[in-house]
Formats: sequence, C-alpha cells, structure tokens
Amino acid sequence: MSDADFTPLRVTYQAPELGRTQIRDWARANGYLVSERGRMAREITEAFLAAHPEVLEQARTFEMVRATARTPGASPEDYAWEEGSRLGEIYTIVFVRGLDEREVLHRLGAVDEDIRLIIDEDYSRPEGPEIITVRRIGNWTVAIEDCGWRAQGKVLAALSGDGREAVTVKRHNYAAQHHLSYAVDGELVTDINPAFPIHRHGADPDGLNRHLRELGIDPAADDHVDNPIPAALAIASRITGAVITPEHLRRPILGAAIPGAH
Repeated sequence: MSDADFTPLRVTYQAPELGRTQIRDWARANGYLVSERGRMAREITEAFLAAHPEVLEQARTFEMVRATARTPGASPEDYAWEEGSRLGEIYTIVFVRGLDEREVLHRLGAVDEDIRLIIDEDYSRPEGPEIITVRRIGNWTVAIEDCGWRAQGKVLAALSGDGREAVTVKRHNYAAQHHLSYAVDGELVTDINPAFPIHRHGADPDGLNRHLRELGIDPAADDHVDNPIPAALAIASRITGAVITPEHLRRPILGAAIPGAH
C-alpha cells in the first residue's frame, strides 16, 4: 500500500478538564466497582460524563486517527480485550524467535532460583520482585513483564543477537512512553512511538511503514493515534504471526519473580 491508497479513519473527541481522581471518586460513590490497579473502564467514564454534561460544555475538541486493519492479518480489534485487562497500565511484551522460555527469562535477568510457576496472586509491587511470565506461541517465545521494561537497549540486543529476531511492545501510561521496537541480529532496526508514529528511529526508521499503512496509518503524517497499544500489538503480530489472546494470560504459567527490580 502507498500513502495515497487510503484515507485514515479519523475520530473526534472532547477532552474535559478533570481532577486526577474525580471520575474514580464519583464511580465509587455511585456503586461502581473500581479496582485499585488498572485503567478506568470506558463505560464508567461515559456514565460520569452523562451525569455531568457541564463538564463537556467546557471541553476542548481534538481529532485522532484510529488504527484498523486495511489488509488481511492481525488487527487492533484482535486486541480489544487488552483495555481493562490484568496487564494494567505499565507492561512490556517481548516476542523472541530462536530462544526457549527459560533462556528468555535468563536474558531478562532471571537466575534459576527466580524461575517458578507464576500464579494469579503474583504481580509486581514497588517493594517486591518483578513478575515476568513466558509462553510459546508458534515459533516465538512471548514474555510479559508485569509493570516492567527490561526488554530494551542492551537486553533487546541480547535477545535478538546471533541472527534472532525480537519485537517489543511497551505500554507506560504515566510517562506516556509507549514503544514498538523491532530488532534483528543484535541491532535495533526500527523503534516507533505508536501514539505518534512519525516519531521513529533505528537503523531503518521506515522499516515498518508497510505495517503502519496496513492499519490505515500514514507514516508521513503528524497524526495522533487513538488506539496506539492495540495498533502496536497488531503490528507485532503481523511481524511474528503470533497473536496473543486472553487465554495466554491464564495462570499458573512458567515465569520468574526477579527480586530487587524496583
């Protein structure tokens, strides 16, 4: 696809000025179940705004591009489940071709005594270990770092060295530092900010442009993508052929609890 082969799907939003806990406090006061950890469910936000029309009257309006599949293959819609899932607001997923599960854990910093079955009650805490889980999907080993970002820089180079490939998707809501990175043979080929894809670098900054176009994103436009993480995960799946589903998050599963990570 060329940049002229599609018209991006544009959506318009209103951005109300809100206090940091305003919606969460209102939801609790009105009987909604609100978790301490994770993103606010969209239906709760919509209910809050319906109950406070004056907030929208003063909101600013802005436009974004919504990624959606224009060719056969993985789609952002395949990752609609990610919103509000146990993955939370900060995590990194790395796909590695050419290493088994234990070796991926080792290269992410785990030693043998850290490796064990991870259960539902395990998750990363500031005062405790970082939890990483691993599974095989097709020809790729997929590791999920709970509230972590080890799979970057020299670690990403080590994961992809000796002719291997590695793809990472990092979500970091608080720092607004989302990344889609693709490395081959120890070299960072392309790194993209999936929220603003015009911001990309690496040995071949335009190396993933085909995949951007296939999701209706113009690589040459200074657009803000509405659904950057589902888009990044869809591109990772198009590169690897491995699509993550909620079933892959089921525990117990092999992983590591790496102490002193925070």
